[in-house]
Amino acid sequence: MEEAYICDAIRTPFGRYGGALSTVRADDLAALPIKALIERNPKVDWSAIDDVIYGCANQAGEDNRNVARMAALLAGLPVDVPGSTVNRLCGSGLDALGTAARAIKTGETSLMIAGGVESMSRAPFVMGKAETAFSRSAKIEDTTIGWRFVNPAMKAMYGVDSMPETGENVAAEFAISREDQDKFALRSQMRAAAAQEARRFDDELIPASVPQKKGEPVIVGKDEHPRATSLEALAKLKGVVRPDGTVTAGNSSGVNDGSCALLLANERDAARYGLTPRARVVAMATAGIAPRIMGFGPAQAVRKVLERARLTLDQMDVIELNEAFASQALAVTRSLGLADDDARVNPNGGAIALGHPLGASGARLATTATYQLARTGGRYALCTMCIGVGQGIAVVIERV
Repeated sequence: MEEAYICDAIRTPFGRYGGALSTVRADDLAALPIKALIERNPKVDWSAIDDVIYGCANQAGEDNRNVARMAALLAGLPVDVPGSTVNRLCGSGLDALGTAARAIKTGETSLMIAGGVESMSRAPFVMGKAETAFSRSAKIEDTTIGWRFVNPAMKAMYGVDSMPETGENVAAEFAISREDQDKFALRSQMRAAAAQEARRFDDELIPASVPQKKGEPVIVGKDEHPRATSLEALAKLKGVVRPDGTVTAGNSSGVNDGSCALLLANERDAARYGLTPRARVVAMATAGIAPRIMGFGPAQAVRKVLERARLTLDQMDVIELNEAFASQALAVTRSLGLADDDARVNPNGGAIALGHPLGASGARLATTATYQLARTGGRYALCTMCIGVGQGIAVVIERV
């Protein structure tokens, strides 16, 4: 089989909900990192791209009608370069990477773009069609995150817990205290702040130019979500599910906007187009779990991918674990035998600090891990995340 190499990876800054990127359409946002790849790699024959695969969880607004294809066209790729959008909810961007890598490994493709996008600020309200003639009942659903148009059978069989409710379920089932969740959240913020101060995100970030109604465009050059806080400040926050709950806005990931793209090639095309392989995609695995504790999904996915790759957790030099909630992140790390403050886990902060634009987050994990391996000289990185409706996904990459 061929090997699939990550040759370049780039992302936009992640904006807060209603923040600096909220006026940018999802399809325009998705095009930005592809444009950057084109500019950064002038020797590539861009008509040779076999496919563009993007993850996107919503697809109900300006990201409808195959946002990967629209992003490719808006970015200036030739019209004969196809595009496909995949939806594994939070795991979409990581799934896009794994799918592209598998296509290269089989020999069916040789040059691919994978990534993801989400504009949660611009997620629309939607309304179903009337079920009877002259109906006077209408229900508006918010597509930003979570369930809508609930199937009664699904609700009866598995429940339809909101994402914060699943975080509370995990906290209760795995005895994750509020204090430990807040400590984890603070570490994420502090590590992200240190990474920004040391400019460790410079390699992976491109500035986003946001047009204004009047005057010059605003340039967004860094992640907008991180914030200064303390254990005392975090402890004062009320639970989002119930006032005495453990899951709060401070120990949960954000609702964000952003996009990310990676350029993958086999060895032959990397050499042909003057690309430098940065990391090899070793293996990907997914796993299912009860929807009510969806946050624990990475534990099963990690075990599967390590077995598939014939590697151990001790061999991982970097572990990028998406922090949907501190409760689920701690449940996963403890299940895997990792210390709460393991230096390998999210060394530059995670989604609690950096944000979680659903379809883009998995691609961001792989991008950050690729540059962290290069920076530290590590060999293997593990990227993993939980997925709504009860799944986990994990990918192993190797620095080359």
